[in-house]
Amino acid sequence: MDNVRTVSDTKRAFYRLHTRPVNSIYRRVVEELMVEMHLLSVNVDFKYDPIYALGVVTAFDRLMRGYQPDRDRKSIFESLCRAIDDDPDRYRQDAAAVTAAAEQLSSEDLTAMLASPDSSETDNLVKQKLQEISSRDNFKYSRLFAIGLLSVIERVDEELAKDDKKLFSLLEKASDALNLSDNRLQKDLELYRSNLEKMEQAQSVMADILAAERKKRSERENAKQAPAEKTTPESQSS
Repeated sequence: MDNVRTVSDTKRAFYRLHTRPVNSIYRRVVEELMVEMHLLSVNVDFKYDPIYALGVVTAFDRLMRGYQPDRDRKSIFESLCRAIDDDPDRYRQDAAAVTAAAEQLSSEDLTAMLASPDSSETDNLVKQKLQEISSRDNFKYSRLFAIGLLSVIERVDEELAKDDKKLFSLLEKASDALNLSDNRLQKDLELYRSNLEKMEQAQSVMADILAAERKKRSERENAKQAPAEKTTPESQSS
């Protein structure tokens, strides 16, 4: 029987693929995503789906916003996917496809869809995937799937997604339709939104620190130039 890949194996693979250091304030984000993706990838009940892919892409892009150097973000994302023997292009393409499908729906469409996902045939990718999930006996729920579902809702109706009362009412319908724990779904999304706020605050503090350092560096450079200007021929002749 094949040995199951361990978290340590995945971490080694990641750091072998992405050889540059990960910025300290983002390291926890990267490692938590890595561990979560790893644990799902080795779970026998887990089945990759495009809504989960959207959750991965959305969580990564939002939590890693502002990462410097910016060019490293692509390498980090690709290394996360490849470290679990998956294809980063598949994640990006499937996330884009689900996003495009969500943008074709109205809030009424989505509400009806979540109230009864298997009610009718459709060529909309979001409904197709919700139908598949609702009909499975052993669907493996994950926080990243929840983030993908929230992202779908945001694409359908951004204002609804900002209204906690309406949002959690819709999530309750989704939980019933997909046989998920309503309590866990809501808690996972509350934690995710809290983490986004904390990361934005950390990014703001970091930006202020960098701006202050640039200002001090500029002041030091100006101070160095000032004595040199006093000793120019023009200043000596006067």
